[in-house]
Amino acid sequence: MANVSVYNMEGKEVGTMELNDAVFGVEIKGSLVHQAVVQQLANNRQGTQKAKTRSEVRGGGRKPWRQKGTGHARQGSTRAPQWTGGGTVFAPVPRDYTFKMNKKEKRIALKSALTSKVQEEKLVVLDELKFDAIKTKDMKAVLDNLKVAKALVVLSDNNENVVLSARNIPDVATASTSTINVYDILKYNTLILTKDAVASIEEVYA
Repeated sequence: MANVSVYNMEGKEVGTMELNDAVFGVEIKGSLVHQAVVQQLANNRQGTQKAKTRSEVRGGGRKPWRQKGTGHARQGSTRAPQWTGGGTVFAPVPRDYTFKMNKKEKRIALKSALTSKVQEEKLVVLDELKFDAIKTKDMKAVLDNLKVAKALVVLSDNNENVVLSARNIPDVATASTSTINVYDILKYNTLILTKDAVASIEEVYA
C-alpha cells in the first residue's frame, strides 16, 4: 500500500496514511480514462446547432439560365451549395451526443485517475478542512500553506463554508465524494482529499 503524508490546514505534516491499493494503486487503463473524459464532454453538449440544407434555404426555384449555349456551367438553382446564400452540404442538425459506459468501466477509469495522481505525487491529504465562517482568504491561506494553486478539493460531506469560501478562487473547485469524476480529477493539477473523503472513496470503490 502507498503511504502518503497527512497535513493540517497550516501545511504542516501531522502523520501518514496508507492508501488502499484497490483504489489508489490499480493498473492505469488509459483507454478507459480517455473514454470517460470523452463521455462527460459529449454528455454536456447541448446538441442544438442547426444549419439549413439546400432543401431548406429560401429561393432558388427558377433555373438561373438555360441549360446550353450560355458559356456558363449548367446550373439548376441559385441555392445549391456552391452559390453564395446556398444551403450547406452536410448541415448539422439537432442531435443527442450522449453515450453510456458500463459501471465497471467507469469505476476502473475513476480508480485509474486517482492512481495517476498518487504516482505523480499530486495527491494531498488533509486531516480536516473546516471553517467557522465563509471567508475566501481563509481558503486561499490553506492553499498557500500547502503550496498548491490549481486544485480540486474533495470533501466527504457538503461543508457549505468550505464550498462557498473556495467558489471565488480561480482554478479551484470543490466536490463531494459522490460527485467526483475523471474529467475534474485530471483537469486540476492537484487533488486535495480530507481523511474522511479518502475513507469514503475507499468504502465505495474498494
